[in-house]
Amino acid sequence: MKKRSIITIIAGVAILTAGAMLVTVTAQDEYKLIRRFGKVERVISSPGISLKVPFLETAATLPKQTLLYDLSPSDVITRDKKTMICDSYVLWRIEDPLKFAQTLNSSLESGESRINTAVYNATKNAISSMSQDEVITSRDGQLSEIVLNSVKGNMTQYGINLLEFETKQLDLPDDNKEAVYERMISERDNIAATYTAEGNSEAKVIRNTTDKEIAIKISEAEKQAEILKAEGEQEYMKILAQAYGEEERSEFYSFVRSLEALEKSMSGTDKTVILSSDSPIAQIFNGES
Repeated sequence: MKKRSIITIIAGVAILTAGAMLVTVTAQDEYKLIRRFGKVERVISSPGISLKVPFLETAATLPKQTLLYDLSPSDVITRDKKTMICDSYVLWRIEDPLKFAQTLNSSLESGESRINTAVYNATKNAISSMSQDEVITSRDGQLSEIVLNSVKGNMTQYGINLLEFETKQLDLPDDNKEAVYERMISERDNIAATYTAEGNSEAKVIRNTTDKEIAIKISEAEKQAEILKAEGEQEYMKILAQAYGEEERSEFYSFVRSLEALEKSMSGTDKTVILSSDSPIAQIFNGES
């Protein structure tokens, strides 16, 4: 009985071992590479259970999800020979597992090494074509776009898709950071002063033009006023001429004009008027005129 039990256990273990060697399980977030004598025969990308030939075929796993590779901080030189520190990272994914296995032997370390070399060279070339000021102002995404476009196409030969390149730090070394910032502030102040001077000059031109237009309009208005005043006086003289042309009207207007002259002659608080008997105004009041 003991011998039979041992044989049963051994047989069960053998069956389980054979079954394990016969099937392979692929998870949702991975690829399975089925190799025969070291050569990739097929790639399983769908999740589930698959069969393989025991002893002849082996299964290797590659990740399907997005991976993060953090590059080491490095010194880079700008076009104007200034040193900057660049610390960046890359998001990448294995897009073609067969090509990845054939060119990099299914090694994530080999893939990261290729990425590190390509991204570093692209970053160095991009920054070396910019001045230090341009590099600082390109931190809003321009530099990332340049590097990614430069590297992305080269990585497809390894079955790698570079999704994103970002800089965690793109700054000056601590020993010359303060001097560079002061120089940049001075340059910005000069630019601001230039804009202010141009604005003041433009404002002066606008003010002069406006003053000239106003002066012209005032001159035209005064001219028109003089014309209207002359026309009014002409009409006034015409009315006077008509009034003095008739005896009754002439006496009335003479009386009104005399009153107006008398009113103008009374100024201040003293309203007493002394007239001689032969005064034309006195003659009007006496009914002699």
